[in-house]
Amino acid sequence: MTTRLDRALVWFRRDLRADDNAALYRALTGARQVFCAFVLDRDILDALPRADRRVEFILGALQVLDEDLRKLGGALIVRHGTAADEIPRLAAELGVQAVFANHDDEPQALSRDARVAERLASFNAALRTFKDHVVFERREVMTGAGGAYGVFTPYKNAWLKKVDEFYLSSYPVERHAQALATTALANGVPALADIGFRPAGLTAHVGQGSRGADALLDDFLDRISDYDKKRDFPAIKGPSYLSVHLRFGTVSIRRLARIAHQRMLGGDHGAEVWLSELIWRDFYHQVMHHHPHAMTAAFRPEYDAIAWETGPHADALFQAWCEGRTGFPLVDAAMRQLSQTGYMHNRLRMVTASFLAKDLGLDWRRGEAWFARQLLDFDLAANNGGWQWASSSGCDAQPYFRIFNPTAQSEKFDAEGRFIRRYCPELAGLDAKAIHAPWERAPLAMQGVDYPRPVVDHAVARERTLARYAVVKSRALP
Repeated sequence: MTTRLDRALVWFRRDLRADDNAALYRALTGARQVFCAFVLDRDILDALPRADRRVEFILGALQVLDEDLRKLGGALIVRHGTAADEIPRLAAELGVQAVFANHDDEPQALSRDARVAERLASFNAALRTFKDHVVFERREVMTGAGGAYGVFTPYKNAWLKKVDEFYLSSYPVERHAQALATTALANGVPALADIGFRPAGLTAHVGQGSRGADALLDDFLDRISDYDKKRDFPAIKGPSYLSVHLRFGTVSIRRLARIAHQRMLGGDHGAEVWLSELIWRDFYHQVMHHHPHAMTAAFRPEYDAIAWETGPHADALFQAWCEGRTGFPLVDAAMRQLSQTGYMHNRLRMVTASFLAKDLGLDWRRGEAWFARQLLDFDLAANNGGWQWASSSGCDAQPYFRIFNPTAQSEKFDAEGRFIRRYCPELAGLDAKAIHAPWERAPLAMQGVDYPRPVVDHAVARERTLARYAVVKSRALP
């Protein structure tokens, strides 16, 4: 029988909620007194612009987390510094024997955790980590030969075969909350200005912390059955909008997967398709665990041989893409949505990524880095997986000869031009036929309109891409 610890510290990271939290539950059931902390890590924050929506979101989530912990009898200690220094220092101050945290498999996070564990060990304390951010992690879903899956559909089938009530059940934190302890060190959550940031204009629809997640989930459950029919159309309310809450753990993945799985078993096709999206998330996280090289290079090494466009003209094309000034309305509307809100519809993430790599001929890593800077829901594994899918360099990627036609995508998924008109208001006067290719279909109407001509000819760009990617066939691995 495991000896109960006297004191423990829970280190919150990407799990900013008090309910159904694996590390918090393990600490509460394994120690007599449990303290809770979060570090505003300067290793991450110092590189960010001084107005960053994610910092705003995190502080709001911490406020809710602190309030929820206080209701249970505890409180949240918030430190601003380097996590590798602050957590061991705090552990020593509190006299804890162990720090409990949930897994984070990002390469930089693993390096940080190794440093923390080493420093804790110097005064006989331990770092104990647990699965919480995904349903299945690391080596839990493997092929029959014991290898990692590189194609989604077989992975999904194995995931569905393995999942059961045990894996989807929640951790009953509240039942053991009497072990929570408070301290004078828990003196509230700092304001943006206190840590050197200023407001960035966080969109109200995401809500604040776990309460915002609850409200979005309640709203989505009223329309989840239509998810499969509406998810690809950016002008209508189709997605759950929970991605940022999954990213920062203000909602439990087990809770979401349990709801989707139960409804799927009841015949709800919309819920089944949404569950597939949650499984994609697990898939990309296990790819990151087994293939960390893919976080900086092509998953399939032969794709690193592609010669991307470089130089001043390439830089100008990239700038036009970032600013939503490419002359392709759906691409531009999507990029403006990203810069204005920190969100981009999933269908449009595919369209804009394909356009960057296969119309502009630019290295997918440039786009990946831009999304990493702009997305409120930025998640390394998912962002990298999506970009490598679009550029055909990743596992389970679309073939390199499949190149999205941005105009056809516009006509199919924003047929009336409603989304385009919202983010490209200068095109609002065009009819539903002209708005998808204004310079081609309504040149007279565009006179005097401040909207650029297309920066590339899609048909010509397509041929260049096929030629560019030909190197892949000659260098493909056996």
